[in-house]
Amino acid sequence: MKPDTHLAISPTWVGTPVDLSQGRAVAQLITCKEMCADDKGLIHGGFAFGLGDYAAMLAVNDPNVVLGAAETKFLAPVRCGEVMVATAEVLIEQGKKREVECRITVEDRVVFEGRFTCFVLPQHILSS
Repeated sequence: MKPDTHLAISPTWVGTPVDLSQGRAVAQLITCKEMCADDKGLIHGGFAFGLGDYAAMLAVNDPNVVLGAAETKFLAPVRCGEVMVATAEVLIEQGKKREVECRITVEDRVVFEGRFTCFVLPQHILSS
């Protein structure tokens, strides 16, 4: 299955699709020094959030999907050079609403968990 959403997004900042099937997506992000929050190599949590959001959008995989809300937990730090892998799955589909669960790991460590509320709109959100 090919991505049908967020086609112009930068893989450097939010990741790349690794596996995509109906209602499920895996994406990864290779962290780099520009993502560091300090001189010890701590990756800013916004990059984990961005990867989780992107994986959720891929799990829905509609060109008009948007994020409505997110409930997230940052569970462990990520260091520069580590590879984050996000797995997202659509749990609930009600009309235009999708509830997507996402987990991000670095090797065997869970570093992030989130539940994303997404909406599939009839047209692009910026269309008038």
